[in-house]
Amino acid sequence: MKKDLDEHLKIIADNAIDFISEEELRLKLTASLKQKKPLKVKIGFDPTARDIHLGHTVLLRKLRKIQDLGHIVYFIIGDFTAQIGDPSGRNELRPSLTREEIEDNARTYTEQAFRILDKKRTKVIFNSRWYKNMHAAGFVALLSHYTVARMSERDDFSRRIKERKPLTLQEFIYPIVQGYDSVKIGADIEFGGTDQKFNLIVGRHLQASFSQNPQVVITMPLLVGLDGKNKMSKSLGNYVGITESPRSMFGKIMSISDELMIEYFRMLTDVNIEDIKTMHPKEAKLCLAETLTGYYHSSSIAGKEKEFFEKTFSKREVPLDVPMYTSTKDTVDLIEVLYETRLVSSKNEARRLLRQKGISHNHKPILEQEIKLTQKETTLKIGKKKFLKIVCNIS
Repeated sequence: MKKDLDEHLKIIADNAIDFISEEELRLKLTASLKQKKPLKVKIGFDPTARDIHLGHTVLLRKLRKIQDLGHIVYFIIGDFTAQIGDPSGRNELRPSLTREEIEDNARTYTEQAFRILDKKRTKVIFNSRWYKNMHAAGFVALLSHYTVARMSERDDFSRRIKERKPLTLQEFIYPIVQGYDSVKIGADIEFGGTDQKFNLIVGRHLQASFSQNPQVVITMPLLVGLDGKNKMSKSLGNYVGITESPRSMFGKIMSISDELMIEYFRMLTDVNIEDIKTMHPKEAKLCLAETLTGYYHSSSIAGKEKEFFEKTFSKREVPLDVPMYTSTKDTVDLIEVLYETRLVSSKNEARRLLRQKGISHNHKPILEQEIKLTQKETTLKIGKKKFLKIVCNIS
């Protein structure tokens, strides 16, 4: 095992919100270091979507640092619990997934997670392993370990009941079903987002009920999405996927607010925040976009995307990889060309852009009476981000 007790505690507790409890963790770590026996660190994901986004990496990056200390991550794929649907933070019933969708999502989830986690120190376990052979009597016996009164303490459950919104028994038992995973693997620590606190505590209670040493519960903050208001989520469209193209990733990160930028640095990178505070906001955001794009692609690709962004949006220069439209004619109609190349959704949109001086050449807007282009080669900027090179009289 690497590093001493205080160093372990510092790395594990960094950026954590809820900590239940530090004293118990200290005891577990002391025993682990003395016996040179790694702790079992649990993380659970229900494969309800195919891709991992930056919000998921807050937890995954934390777990990788814990792996580097010598501990083992138990990556629980909730293929059984996904069929129930986690009600955490929801005001309505979550739609069910088919078995095929769950298996497909689980495959891509694990592939993407190993871009961050150390595969050698990760055990991937599907929780259907212990549920598929459980008889009805055993399942009912499991439910007897938790009371209705304790379950009703959950905020989102009580809110939905009060608002007369559907709350099925299937959802009601979800925390117990996922909490039992902690019992089956004998988890020492479980990590989750702050919206998972109740579920994690249920696992802790169930372990005690089964005469196990309860797991330490640690929650991490939820990453706010690109909209600056809601947690990052694919369903809300405010996410950055870790498998997105470098250009898309870089551009999305550059679109966030200056206030959000600091949180992204803190939660998604190892960059020294004090160094960032000395930078101009624009310079800092470029650093953030280059750093994150470098993590999930490569530093050389990230550098090229930074150069592209600065040329396109900062220095008002034309990027190198501009799409080209060629014609054998001496003259082309700009409206027709923009529509044919699908840079506009309609000819009316092209005319509107012209009226608003949204189409330019050499930083000068093209006027409506100039739609007939006769130059042999012309590079246009359409709106804020699109470019097109038009080459006429190609023989």
